[in-house]
Amino acid sequence: MATAETLDSEHDPHRWLEDVTGADALRWVSERNAESVRDLTRAPLFASLRDEIREVLDADTRIPYVIRRGGHLYNFWQDAEHPRGVWRRTTLADYRADEPAWEVVLDLDSLADEEGENWVWGGATVLEPEYRRCLVSLSRGGADATVVREFDAVTKSFVPDGFELPEAKSTVEWVDADTVYVATDFGPGSMTESGYPRIVQRWRRGAPLDDAILVFEARPADLEVAAWHDPTTGRDFVSRAVDFYRSELYLAAGDELVRIDTPDDAITSAHRDWLLVEPRSPWTVGRTTYPAGSLLATPFDGYLAGQRDLTVLFEPDDHSALASYRWTRDHLIVTSLDDVRSRVEVLSPQADGWRRERLTAVPDHCSIEVRATDPHHSNEYWLVVEGFRRPATLQRGVTGEATRETLKAAPSFFDASGLTVEQAFATSADGTAVPYFVVRPDELGDGPHPTLLSGYGGFEIARLPRYDGTIGRAWLAGGGVYVVANIRGGGEYGPRWHQAALKENRPLAYADFAAVAKDLVARGITTPARLAIRGGSNGGLLMGNMLIRYPELFGAVVAQVPLLDMRRYHRLLAGASWMAEYGDPDDPDEWAFIRGFSPYHNLTTGQAYPPTLITTSTRDDRVHPGHARKMAAAMRALGYDVAYYENIEGGHGGAANNEQTAFMEALIFSFLWQRLGG
Repeated sequence: MATAETLDSEHDPHRWLEDVTGADALRWVSERNAESVRDLTRAPLFASLRDEIREVLDADTRIPYVIRRGGHLYNFWQDAEHPRGVWRRTTLADYRADEPAWEVVLDLDSLADEEGENWVWGGATVLEPEYRRCLVSLSRGGADATVVREFDAVTKSFVPDGFELPEAKSTVEWVDADTVYVATDFGPGSMTESGYPRIVQRWRRGAPLDDAILVFEARPADLEVAAWHDPTTGRDFVSRAVDFYRSELYLAAGDELVRIDTPDDAITSAHRDWLLVEPRSPWTVGRTTYPAGSLLATPFDGYLAGQRDLTVLFEPDDHSALASYRWTRDHLIVTSLDDVRSRVEVLSPQADGWRRERLTAVPDHCSIEVRATDPHHSNEYWLVVEGFRRPATLQRGVTGEATRETLKAAPSFFDASGLTVEQAFATSADGTAVPYFVVRPDELGDGPHPTLLSGYGGFEIARLPRYDGTIGRAWLAGGGVYVVANIRGGGEYGPRWHQAALKENRPLAYADFAAVAKDLVARGITTPARLAIRGGSNGGLLMGNMLIRYPELFGAVVAQVPLLDMRRYHRLLAGASWMAEYGDPDDPDEWAFIRGFSPYHNLTTGQAYPPTLITTSTRDDRVHPGHARKMAAAMRALGYDVAYYENIEGGHGGAANNEQTAFMEALIFSFLWQRLGG
């Protein structure tokens, strides 16, 4: 029987499950899948949930979000008729219609049938300004690794003898019609320890890839390297990512690389005449110290010449944080958060400084996403506004113009008229106020209510109000309460909120999540027996730690594509890239604290662990499926109630098409309703 001591050694009894496609491992997966399907799909509820969710995913009335490429708006679309999807385009005039006239550019279902491959769309890089030649990325089964092929958007066919790369984690960027920058797997030693390219080369059309010219070579311990060309200025850039939060940006001047002298933990970018710097720690320049999480602008050429005339475009305080920023051709649109409430401003460079104006008011408990459709050539932008109760609307505007037009509005997939959204604050163990959102019936009535609490708490990613038809139909419509926790480790309050839960301080994120759970019970919304939790990826690590550390607080746990074995995470697929977040298990001092939040190593006998469902994907080449497999096997060996399901396709997203997504979601909600009752 597995114990914490045996798991902590090099004699892990479940190590064999790390063999992703090994016959024994896949046999074990097949057996677990059969058990879960038997136990979770036999009730009529499963079929009802699956069909309701599939209807949401396939609805023709969803907003077809687009990207402008010259005179066309491009969209990738999946539905029941096109399960793998079609890449298609239309014009703005047609897009304004209720039913736009779409021109199919590439049909993935037809391509997959012709080539005998389950292609999943990975995006396209289009050459400006003609927007004819494209570098299309195709993934087998949804993995991060893709095949890259040159495609002609006019003839709607792949280019004979065009640029082509075999399956790998690659980045490819156009320089001109006959040249690309390519970072890929060039053979042994060309990838970093994290599994990403460490060599970028300049590749001419017609030349063998082996003859491409070296541009930059990073170290094996680095995260990755990339290069790109800015067609508006003619500048070429190289980026060396040292780790997840440290990088170096270079200007490629002929054969010389000139380092842009900004802190390596800052996010540095260039647009036309401007250099933007977002420091992630306090940065002192001359006599001025700029706080972490601020946004600074300076003339690009002047900065390279040694001038340090920095303008503060955003400065955070205890309640605010920078969320995002998007350029149009001549303006910068900045989105910030004030206690997780969105605010959007347009900043315009003038001869006497930057002019600032509020772009739009944001409805309560909603979020706003800004999309610049063609920042190289246009001042056009898109706004997506949505909330827990409010389906998304898509608006089009032009910076400098007072009015915007609403182009599309998503349908309502559930009745939200009887629901209330509120923001509350729980007090964590160290006294920190932790915000969270609650979506609940207007009148709670007699409790307790089945409640689903979700969270993430990592990589400076903020959880914002979003409309989710699946949650609405599968949970809220059944009388459930839905909660989103904004715990430390995320980006809701910028770098300080994220850095507060790094490495040895990781348990603070788990204490925050526990505080929210306790607050929900204290307020009479639910009880531990009727409180379920759900999270994926780093959120799956959160779920594993809540299971191990606070089992008495929950009635059910769902962990999706999770990290769980923190002793070996850095040796599995992309895991080494996250050591800046979690620490280095090979360093004895760091393993001493990492072990404390490694769920796989803290399983013990005789605990009242709540029922648990663990899901993953065989094709996930980011978080190794061995995490999920081994945790489920260890829990089974110790006699705990654990269900397991592994989708053969899907990559890190867990599913490759709407049918698979609907099945997985229905499986999860069937598990939750069975365990919590209702």
